[in-house]
This record gives sequence, C-alpha cells and structure tokens, in this order.
Amino acid sequence: MDVTLLGTGAPAGLPRPDCPCAACATALGDRARAATALLVDGSLLLDLTPGAVFAAARAGRSLGGVAQVLLSHPHDGPAVEVPDGLPQPGRVPDGRELALLTGHRVRAVALDAPGTGYAVTGPEGLRLLYLPPGGAPAGLEEGAAESYDLVLADVVGRPDALAKLRAVGAVGPATDVVAVHLDHDVPPGPELDRRLAAAGARAVPDGTGLVVGAYEDVPDVPRRTLVLGGARSGKSVEAERRLESFPGVLYVATGGSRGGDTEWAARVAAHRERRPGSWRTAETCDLVPLLAEDGPPLLVDCLSLWLTDAMDSVGAWDDAEWADGGERALRERVTALTSAVRATRRTVVAVSNEVGSGIVPATASGRRYRDELGRLNAAFAAECEHVLLVVAGQAVTLRGR
Repeated sequence: MDVTLLGTGAPAGLPRPDCPCAACATALGDRARAATALLVDGSLLLDLTPGAVFAAARAGRSLGGVAQVLLSHPHDGPAVEVPDGLPQPGRVPDGRELALLTGHRVRAVALDAPGTGYAVTGPEGLRLLYLPPGGAPAGLEEGAAESYDLVLADVVGRPDALAKLRAVGAVGPATDVVAVHLDHDVPPGPELDRRLAAAGARAVPDGTGLVVGAYEDVPDVPRRTLVLGGARSGKSVEAERRLESFPGVLYVATGGSRGGDTEWAARVAAHRERRPGSWRTAETCDLVPLLAEDGPPLLVDCLSLWLTDAMDSVGAWDDAEWADGGERALRERVTALTSAVRATRRTVVAVSNEVGSGIVPATASGRRYRDELGRLNAAFAAECEHVLLVVAGQAVTLRGR
C-alpha cells in the first residue's frame, strides 16, 4: 500500500489561525501543516479536509480515483463542501468491516474517546492503523492481532495510545509510527523530532508519500539515556516524557519515603500524579539486580540520591573512614553500577543532578559529594547512547540526537 499524507496537522491546522504563540509563529514553509488527511492507494480517503484537492495536486496525486471517503472525527460530517466527483463521506460502525472493490478491507476500531479509528488491510495483506486526534484504542487484548506495518496516530497528544498498542503487540520494532494531528503544544522542527524519536516515532511534512511495510526509516529507540539538570529544571518531566509511550514502566525511586518529611512527601505526590497509572514503582537503591533482569523499561530517579545512599554506606562523610577504604568501596559500587548499565538489555532512562556549575560548597563533605557526583555522572554518561542536559525546561542534546 502507498499512503499520501495530504495533511499532518491538528484539525485547526498549524499554525492555528490568529494564534500568536511561538510554535505557530515558527510553523512556516514545510513546517506548516494542514489538517490531517490520508489518501490510501489513490482509492481510499481517510478524512476530508479543506483544500484536500489542492493538497493532492501538490503531492502529485489525484482524487479522481477515490471510491470511498471515511470520517474519523467525532462530528457527523466535514465542515467543507464535498468536491465534485468524490463520494459522500461516511463512517464505519465500531467493530464492523467494510470491503472495497479495490481489495482493501477497512475495520472500525473502537476508541476510548469520541471518534472512529480505522484498521486498513491492503490487497497484499499489509496493515495500517489510523487514529483520530485525542483517540486511543479501547478493549485491546494481548496477542489478539499481529503487528501493524504502519500506525498514524496522535503520538504527542496521546502517547498512551502507543503504549497500549505496544502492550498487546500491535506495535513492534518494525512498525513505522508516524505522528499526525500535530498541534502547537510541541515546538516544531528538531525538538519535535527528538521527542518523537525517543518514542520510536517520527513526523513527516505534508505531501509525504509512505510505503506501508518499509521500515528503514523507523527510529531506533535508545536503550540507555541519562537526563541531567539542576533543581526544578524539568529533568524529571523530560525523563518521564521519554517513556510515556511504553507500557509497564518500572519507576525506581531512590529517595525512599522519608517518613515525617512533609516537603518530601509533597514532591513524591507530584511525581506520582504525573506518571501514567500503568507504571509500577519500586523504592530501592539496589539498581544492579534490576539492570541485570529482563523486563519493561526502567526510569531511575535519581542517581544523585543513589550516590547519597552509597556514600552513607561506605562512611564517606568521615575523613578517616574515607581514607581507610571508604573511597575504594565507593569506586567499586560505581563501577558495578556502570558495568550493569553497559550490559543491560532493558531500556533505561536515568535522572541526575548537575551540581558542578554552581556555588562551591562551604563544607568538605559537600565538596566531596559534588566531586563524586560529577564522576558518577561522567561514568554513567559514557555508557549511554543519549545524554541530555535540561535547562529552564529545554533539553539540550549532549550525545545522540
């Protein structure tokens, strides 16, 4: 199957009319996006949008051969006039399948939000899934279907839709995931590309033609990522964002519960509120066994608190103990951790503080901690494919893309 993306933007397009935000102001040229619409093999049109005929012409396509127009949005009909020669748009009821004379089969997929998703199987057996904005599949059963070859979905607005599909095997390593319905909530360009690549997805300009079943352009999800940043920089949010499209994530909290500390309890509650409900939590600093096990992705938050626990254990705060084997014991712990990171087969995203650029600590123990954290961060980063520094909520790539 061949798919032409006549548009890749949100229903209002990008830039939005009369919106002064930074994302809309920079959505110019090939970064501008019309409302999402798909032309499949020149015969099936999914969503009819304003200017679809001209968009097809710009892409070197014609709508003259379209035999079926299907709507995915919650409303009953398009807010545009149907061009001459096109059939009246319709909708397939949830769970029903429509067979076209062209050999395509279209099944309506039930969603957890208003609208209709469509699973299209081509004459040669290749399969694509198209989801409307804000929608995720409902009632999926594990192993109920083979992986789709192409998924087009609201990856930015509903990353959990991708997590649900991965959980049941409907999205696999070779599935080409293309983000559509793109709005102004994520800056366009390199920042959008970086965020999508972390989810194993990509964005393409309007007018792009896709060959279903070709997976050469599917981004490789990095196995190991380190996210650095100062206090309240947004580093934990960035780390969580990198895994929100994956199912069953194990969140490893290295700080413990700190019973009686109300400020700490408030921080923990804020983190829990942000995390998807499907994630599990483990409160531990024993990271090496977790890294050695097979399992879902790990989010370790954070290495700074892991180091505090390790330095407590070796007596690093006492100069005599530090000189009498404490320093050597800490080096061994760090080496064991970084060796486990190198050998792990799990996807790992770790968070750590970047403290070496601030005020020099007034105490010897503070300076020791600062130095050891710098060494730990450098050793951990050396084992990671991706390393990011978050400043004022903006992620700067230090390694990877």
